[in-house]
Amino acid sequence: MSKNAITGPYPARLVFVLVLVALATSLVLWRIVNLQVVDRQFLQSQGDKRTVRFSQIAATRGIVFDRNGRALAVSTPVVSIWANPKELAQQNIPWKTLSSLLDLSVSYLKKRVGNGAKKDFIYLKRQLTPEQGRKVLALNLEGVYSIDEYRRYYPAGEVAAHLVGFTDVDDSGQEGMELAFNEWLEGKPGKYRTLKDRRGRLVKSAEVVTAASPGKDLVLSIDMRIQYLAYKELKAAVNQHNADGGSIVSIDVETGEVLAMVNQPAYNPNNRKRIKVSSLRNRAMTDVFEPGSTVKPLTVAAALHSGRYSKNSKIDTTPGVFRVGSKLRVKDHRNYGVVDMTTMLAKSSNIAASKIALDLGAEPIWDLFYQVGFGQASGSGFPGESSGMLPNHGRWRPTETATLSYGYGISVTALQLASAYTVLARDGQKKAVSLLKGGYSDQESEPVISARIAKDVREMMSAVVEPGGTGTRAQVEGYRVAGKTGTVHKASRNGYEEDKYISTFAGMAPVKNPRVVTVVMIDNPKQGDYYGGAVAAPVFSKVMSGTLHLLGVTPDDVKMIAADKAGNRAGRS
Repeated sequence: MSKNAITGPYPARLVFVLVLVALATSLVLWRIVNLQVVDRQFLQSQGDKRTVRFSQIAATRGIVFDRNGRALAVSTPVVSIWANPKELAQQNIPWKTLSSLLDLSVSYLKKRVGNGAKKDFIYLKRQLTPEQGRKVLALNLEGVYSIDEYRRYYPAGEVAAHLVGFTDVDDSGQEGMELAFNEWLEGKPGKYRTLKDRRGRLVKSAEVVTAASPGKDLVLSIDMRIQYLAYKELKAAVNQHNADGGSIVSIDVETGEVLAMVNQPAYNPNNRKRIKVSSLRNRAMTDVFEPGSTVKPLTVAAALHSGRYSKNSKIDTTPGVFRVGSKLRVKDHRNYGVVDMTTMLAKSSNIAASKIALDLGAEPIWDLFYQVGFGQASGSGFPGESSGMLPNHGRWRPTETATLSYGYGISVTALQLASAYTVLARDGQKKAVSLLKGGYSDQESEPVISARIAKDVREMMSAVVEPGGTGTRAQVEGYRVAGKTGTVHKASRNGYEEDKYISTFAGMAPVKNPRVVTVVMIDNPKQGDYYGGAVAAPVFSKVMSGTLHLLGVTPDDVKMIAADKAGNRAGRS
């Protein structure tokens, strides 16, 4: 370049431009060196973001078992089909073939893809079988992909549905033990890395980054043999009496574990398309009812515990009607005259129970009701469990005291009533109930009443199922049974329904050393009989008979025959 060119009319401007070009060139060179040498990792990560994808590895949910190892809830592999509408819209879609494989209408598919046109991800169909998923992917449609997942399956169906519960489409617990122990059962998903091209197509798989951790298994306390038996008998009884529903609870006296818990109406957790919300409730733990005369054995226990009464005490029930205050007229089925404590239970005398309560006062009876678990949740952790109602009045009116003694004015669940009866069965010791096998095996029992009182009350209760008692249809061949019938009018907002009843039977067997406590509740039987002794007692008999045989409990008559033989041998020697 000549000297004149530099010393022309605009020398300063030209120098400025040359300096800028030199600086820009230096910056570009510096940036190239910086990225290739200093920040090389940054470039690689930015490239990975565009080509390396992370996908989730589904984790299997823990299996739910019954106490004998029978599976009640298992997870099976399924495939969910999803799509990127932006990619899908760029090609001719075989709508009829796709809709047939997905079992969806063409109009629904087109609408779903059209509504998600601006999205990168929409589900087309969740939880297909792996074979169905392979057929969809075999169409080789760009923008259609799959995700491996798991679906919950319930082998016992509706028989154990209320207790086990179910999960949603994302395999998260929604009801029952599936919900209560969701964190225990659910696994932790894993993650693997894949290499895809700019259009999201798989180039090759990479290594697993994090392995999936399966959920933990859960072993329930129920015995499916007894559960099936109870379910069958309850369903038959509800249908026979055209009842609104019902519940059965059976508890192992030795451990406090629930061996069976069934309800009607039920539902199938494997097919929930037409389920009524009212069918989802585990009524044995969420629905309350007035226990009626089934609490009279506890009233008698409170009387014996006070020391003011013995098993031979007499109460005059003449003339079969007893007025308490200005409004309450307590009535018996007929005039039983002077009765002892055993006859009071056998005949279910409301008058005798009321007179005992008015003599003792409400507090001793209320205290015992509370100690056996009324007015409190069982502590099982079951979602939505009711604590019932056990009102504690600051000042007890005579009418409240009288009705308390025969089970009106309070409310319990079937589980609470069964748990209360285990106190009598365990010689006065209270043990927490459990829905898990071995749940509270290490927990010490809590004394409530003396063993002598508990044994005396059981002997009195055995008269209920013997000739002349109200619960003869609860007898179990080969075993002595102790129990109590209950029949109450259903409560409503406007008082008691005149023609609607709750029919109940609660009992245990064998009397001398009880192994099982069972409660049967039938809600509003509308066909024929409605008394607890006619409706609930026969169900109790069938369920208890089968349960004792399944558990291998030696019949009482075998024991007596063996004792007689031993006595005869001793006499001859």
